[in-house]
Amino acid sequence: MPEIFRIFGMRFFFYSREHEPMHVHVKNADGRAKFDITQEKIVLVKNEGLKIKDIKAAEMVLEENRELAIEKWNEYFGKSLNDEDL
Repeated sequence: MPEIFRIFGMRFFFYSREHEPMHVHVKNADGRAKFDITQEKIVLVKNEGLKIKDIKAAEMVLEENRELAIEKWNEYFGKSLNDEDL
C-alpha cells in the first residue's frame, strides 16, 4: 500500500491495485474513509467510522496537499486516464 503521508493520527494512502477515478483512502483508529481527488475539489465518497471532525481534518489536509496526492498517484500508476482534466 503506497502511503502518501501520516498526519494528525491519520494515514493517507492508496492500494497498489487501484482504479479510476483518482482517490485517496484515509484511516485512523476509529475507521476509514475514501476521497475522490480532482484538480477542482476533494469529494468524500465513503466513510466507515471516522468522526465528523476527522473527516473535516482529512478534507483540509487533502485540499492543502492535493498536488502531492496527484503527483504520488501518477508516480505510482503512471499517467492518469483523467490527466487531460487535471
